Amino acid sequence: MKSKGPEFIRFFKPILQILKDSGGSGTTSEVIDRAIELLQIPESEQEVTLKNGQSRVRNQVQWGRLYLVRAGYLDSSRRGVWSLTEKGSQTDLATFDPYHVFQIVQKEFHAEKKKKKEIEEPFIDERDETSAEDADYKSELLAVIKSLPPSGFERLCQRVLRESGFQEVVVTGRTGDGGIDGIGVLQVNPFVSFNVLFQCKRYQGSVTPSQVRDFRGAMAGRADKGIMMTTGTFTVEAKKEARRDGAAPIELVAGEDLVKLFEDLELGLLPKKTFEVDRKFFDEFSRVA
Repeated sequence: MKSKGPEFIRFFKPILQILKDSGGSGTTSEVIDRAIELLQIPESEQEVTLKNGQSRVRNQVQWGRLYLVRAGYLDSSRRGVWSLTEKGSQTDLATFDPYHVFQIVQKEFHAEKKKKKEIEEPFIDERDETSAEDADYKSELLAVIKSLPPSGFERLCQRVLRESGFQEVVVTGRTGDGGIDGIGVLQVNPFVSFNVLFQCKRYQGSVTPSQVRDFRGAMAGRADKGIMMTTGTFTVEAKKEARRDGAAPIELVAGEDLVKLFEDLELGLLPKKTFEVDRKFFDEFSRVA
């Protein structure tokens, strides 16, 4: 029997449980990866994407966070760290009802929609969580990058690595080279430097463990470290393979990490400052004294 509500509410409890087990807070990627593990989401589902190329299951976890924030269980920090509020810390997960929380937040959205013609927070049809797609500059940036030809994406990755402090970054792009697209040198200090091989995957879905293993095999004896850069995502199993004990380390840079790099480096983005109204701030002034 299908459970009530949209599919993303299945992540409400795991998110709260993970944060409780982690001392009350955790980074975005940590919580999302552990939630996927906790619910044993298969790789086949992790590889499914929305129309904008975003991972569907990771999108669902993000929507779980949004609803928990609106319901008062998590704080609204935007610095990449999810943390419990006092309400979230004291919640008894044995009696916690995800669908009831969903209904409460939906009522808030409906109330806000009546106050203004276009609600600023996105409204989700509980029958279809794909309406959770976020058509902002991040999605537009990834769409632009994905539209580049393979050689263009390789040169773009070369530029990002150079801007990030790598030296002697060369794009090889040779076929039959085990998927290696280039090499660079990372100078840690005047006495220490090491070679880094990189692979650029202009990809729509998720990179799998076998692809990480293939890249590591191509690296053998040629470099001390590897970097895989993709416009898509990495499955939880691929991340485990990248940091497997006893194997050459491979750094993974997913689409959302690329966006963060472009933001930090201000590459291909024109920064601007904007504001949004904090309606909760005015609540106490709305009451008649």
